[in-house]
Amino acid sequence: MINGLQRIAYFPASFFGMIMGVTGLSIAFLHLSKSVPMFTNVAIGNVIIAAILMVVLLGVYLYKTIRFFPEVKAEMKHPVKMNFIPAISISLLLLSVAFYALDLVQISQRLWIIGAVMQISLTYWVLYNWVHHDFFTPEHSSPAWFIPIVGNIVVPIAGVHHAPMELNWFFFSIGLVFWIVVKSVVINRIIFHAPMQARLIPTLFIFIAPPAVGFISYLALNDNQLNQFAMVLYFFGIAMTLLMLVSLHKFAKLDFALSWWAYTFPVAAMVIASYIMAANSGQIGFQYIAYFLHALLMLLIVYLAYKTGQAVKNKQICVDH
Repeated sequence: MINGLQRIAYFPASFFGMIMGVTGLSIAFLHLSKSVPMFTNVAIGNVIIAAILMVVLLGVYLYKTIRFFPEVKAEMKHPVKMNFIPAISISLLLLSVAFYALDLVQISQRLWIIGAVMQISLTYWVLYNWVHHDFFTPEHSSPAWFIPIVGNIVVPIAGVHHAPMELNWFFFSIGLVFWIVVKSVVINRIIFHAPMQARLIPTLFIFIAPPAVGFISYLALNDNQLNQFAMVLYFFGIAMTLLMLVSLHKFAKLDFALSWWAYTFPVAAMVIASYIMAANSGQIGFQYIAYFLHALLMLLIVYLAYKTGQAVKNKQICVDH
């Protein structure tokens, strides 16, 4: 029988999708508190929870790296699992956004520097493996491929406060252009090749994230000036959200897996984008979209936290696949 510490060898980087979702919820509450101040304490509480979770999960993954390095190396070489490792750097970047919104600028800056360095390092690790591979097949591609490359779009959101604009545009350009490239590859795989494994199907929600985060990042780079390109990004995000909503009956048939946390951050990104759209356009309709998606996100995170707790209790997490 495998004891608790040995199980950490199978602790997956996909666990950090939980941090992305909870931090996304925190940022959504911070935006909501601008118009409804009573939610300020809720927002602060959520940021604290996200930070504590990050410290705990980082501690566990660091232990795994020291004690079970061959398993970490194997994860970094795995054609599917390798794409979830940058969820660590993206979580740090999102926490940087949250702490900046709370006027904790120095903490935000340090998190941003660590997150940005990790993100670009992991980006080139993945790109190197894509270019010089001898093991990828079309079946290995999934929306999880957006995480390591398109995750660069997250960098400028807080980066505009911490680094030169040229550097932020560098990150944004990598993420935006590769979003188009990877999206084409993944759609081709979904339509013309074998169906994805059941536990990867929730990653389809990641289709929402690039345009939603792209909208947020683009406005940050352009001093919140709403223009036609920003509108294209926002409304494509809405289109992807509607596609996922009309497909909910397909997702409801799946057995729980940690990949279900892939539902949360894309929805959170769309919530935040809608609050920003409402503030910059002056149209109340976008505020109602944000309220609806925000409520959905809260229910989703509570449900996933319950299901994750059950899975941990039943020792269904951290097992060899």
